[in-house]
Amino acid sequence: MDIQKKRGFCIYPGSFDPVTNGHINLIERSLHIFDKVIVAVANNPDKNSLFSVNERKEMIEIALEKNERVIVDSFEGLLVDYAKKIGIHTVLRGMRAASDFEYEFEMTFMNRKLDRNMETIFMMTGLRWFFVHSSGIKAAVKAGADVTGLVPDIVFKKLAEKVKM
Repeated sequence: MDIQKKRGFCIYPGSFDPVTNGHINLIERSLHIFDKVIVAVANNPDKNSLFSVNERKEMIEIALEKNERVIVDSFEGLLVDYAKKIGIHTVLRGMRAASDFEYEFEMTFMNRKLDRNMETIFMMTGLRWFFVHSSGIKAAVKAGADVTGLVPDIVFKKLAEKVKM
């Protein structure tokens, strides 16, 4: 696809282990700005993920009801290399709190240093999902908490299977 035709595209990268309703909300809201969103599931072999890359991709697709404007993909290595490969240089990042800012600020400038064409768009998480993050969800489930309403139904089901709730 010609890069000119991809100007209305962005990449929303993350581990999504697992995807939460906060992630889903951000993706849905970003579709008011972008024609298409590439949800790029990061495959970090050094990270001990609860779900495989394919499981994470499948849960995202099901949660978004296979929305034709959302492409779920995966990548390994640097985001800038993935972005160059697919010809999209706009990255969407969610921000929950001031604590996210420092990390995101550093990542944005590292990406810009590696590829001057990279642009990052920050979108604030919806207030309803301000406290929701994947590691907190996993910790809550492992402790026996009910995370109904914080994750898509498919994720709740898969978490129950993995953790044997």
